[in-house]
Amino acid sequence: MALGKYNIVNPDDSSPLPDSHRVTVRYYLEFIRISSPHGNGIHSADRVESAKFAFTAIEVGDYLACFWTPDHKPPTTVTLEFDLRTGVAAKDWTSIAKKGHLDRVELELLQLRDTVQSIHDDMFYLRLSEEAMQGMTRTTNSRMAWLSFLSLAVCLSVAGLQLWHLKSFFERRKLL
Repeated sequence: MALGKYNIVNPDDSSPLPDSHRVTVRYYLEFIRISSPHGNGIHSADRVESAKFAFTAIEVGDYLACFWTPDHKPPTTVTLEFDLRTGVAAKDWTSIAKKGHLDRVELELLQLRDTVQSIHDDMFYLRLSEEAMQGMTRTTNSRMAWLSFLSLAVCLSVAGLQLWHLKSFFERRKLL
């Protein structure tokens, strides 16, 4: 689960945000876009000052967020606040507390339980990825050992052929 929000910081607090400082969120590359690792669009908006979005990640990989504004003549700096929360931090604990009629201690315990569960899941994932990397390392080491033995055999064979050739050459020239 991921929750995100973004808004443009007004450079001049006394006046409203200029229209040129609004951003566009679309599925095209030339505009703001938030997409999954396989290019599936998650969020889009057109000429907005701020927005919120939420999604559940179903694809493994890096998610992309691109923000684009119209061309400014002369060039202008646009400041954007972007907040993305994932996992336990993405849960709305106040609504959970209201729905379950929980007091503060119970809510803290729920948060701690979810945090521990998240850490446990991360550790399990790390353990699995470490096992996969160790297997790949063992495979690479065994292949390198075979390659080393093969190259040693080739070198010794070439050295033996060179000795045989030199011996036969010197015997034909009657130098030996």
